[in-house]
Amino acid sequence: MKEKTNNINTIITLTILILSASLDNAVLGLFPPLFSSISEDLNIHVSTMGVVSAVTILFSAVSSIFWGYMADKGKRKHLIIIGTFIFTVSLFLTAFSKNYFQLLLFQMFTGIGLGCVGSIGYSVMTDFIPKKHLGMLLSLWGLSQGFGGIAGAVMAPIISTHSTWRRPFIIISVIDFIFIIFYFFIKEPEKGSAEPELKKLHKDGLSYNYSIELNHIPKITAKKSNKWLMFQGFFMQITIGTLIWLPTLYASKIRAEGINADSAAIAAGYFYGLLQMGGLSSTYFGYLGDRFQKKTYRGRALMTGGLILTAVPLYILMFLLPMDNLRLPSSNEPYTILISLIKQFVTNPWILLMFILAVCATAAQSANTPNWLALLTDINLPEHRATAFSIANLINGSGRALGNVLIGIVLGFISLKFNEPYNYIYTMVLFQLFFIPAVYCYYKVSRNSGRDIRRVKSTLKKRAKKLD
Repeated sequence: MKEKTNNINTIITLTILILSASLDNAVLGLFPPLFSSISEDLNIHVSTMGVVSAVTILFSAVSSIFWGYMADKGKRKHLIIIGTFIFTVSLFLTAFSKNYFQLLLFQMFTGIGLGCVGSIGYSVMTDFIPKKHLGMLLSLWGLSQGFGGIAGAVMAPIISTHSTWRRPFIIISVIDFIFIIFYFFIKEPEKGSAEPELKKLHKDGLSYNYSIELNHIPKITAKKSNKWLMFQGFFMQITIGTLIWLPTLYASKIRAEGINADSAAIAAGYFYGLLQMGGLSSTYFGYLGDRFQKKTYRGRALMTGGLILTAVPLYILMFLLPMDNLRLPSSNEPYTILISLIKQFVTNPWILLMFILAVCATAAQSANTPNWLALLTDINLPEHRATAFSIANLINGSGRALGNVLIGIVLGFISLKFNEPYNYIYTMVLFQLFFIPAVYCYYKVSRNSGRDIRRVKSTLKKRAKKLD
């Protein structure tokens, strides 16, 4: 009976964490479709909106080191409540920004709250998930974040078209406040409770009482597998950071077909959501990574690197494809636009081909998150994982922020030579090249991860015997 109750508590906790991750990451998807509306309302150039997204990502990444270290030191439940409160309040205030400075300021604090949810959520998840299902179940957490961003991108133009750009931020902040209440009911797992080497220890009612110290951080960053995973994340996120401009690219292509700006904004949000459907395969690739990892400790990294390399030509071809003969209703009704778009997938070969390429590209890319998280979990001790994740998240966030800033600069130069939509197309194509060094980093991870995983297992076995 007790075991059944524990299982129910575990499922409830994981569900709350997954849904919360989705909701909190929706804010990252809100901005791109609203770039034009916000910049017009605040009287700033649209290219500066990339800096706002970069600030949110960067502050999320920097603050996550503090949150991650505190999570590795002790209890995590009260930390995630505090972080979510900061996120909720600052997001609500974002909706009342009167100028560019206020927008930046409120997004700084939004990023700080977001950093808490990410690092502590990861820490709790890895203490719940059995090793044999690590990649598959972490994919649900990663998938929820990705689709939270997509949901934000889809809802933003629909709601703002019928009100203002401020309304979506208010809606998400109110819903997120409800999750603060839910957090009081989540169950916090024992540190290391998912480790096979510590099962007997926890079964005997004993605790794994090791915690991080400041002098452990240099050892974490010096570990070869960690270093290459962090480099991989940096290069990968430069490109990922630019993909938030996809709704802007789609809207530009749609306007080039003679469709009005409001309808184009709504349709672009739908395109962004529909063409990301390949991301649903993340769970399958997480499962596949688990299978490969059982055969060889190199398997997960090599499989993921190969899939990311496949995504490069698929994305480039998708960007270059025209939206010839696209037809949409002249009204700004979201439902009729959606129905019309779905029909285009059947009747318009250009749109169908774009859909196929986009789904294949996002499917290949979706292998990254669950397997990257699983590798980071395997190569670090339980009391080091949240901190390792946070440091990696800082480097990832730096890459994503750099991508956000660079794309604005590159877009500015390319726009001197090319008009819309070609300026967006060629800019997006250029940034796919950063996937290539990310693939090389996975190869280097595959060369070093086996040794680091064996060391973690050996250390846990020795500690279990010592504590028993």
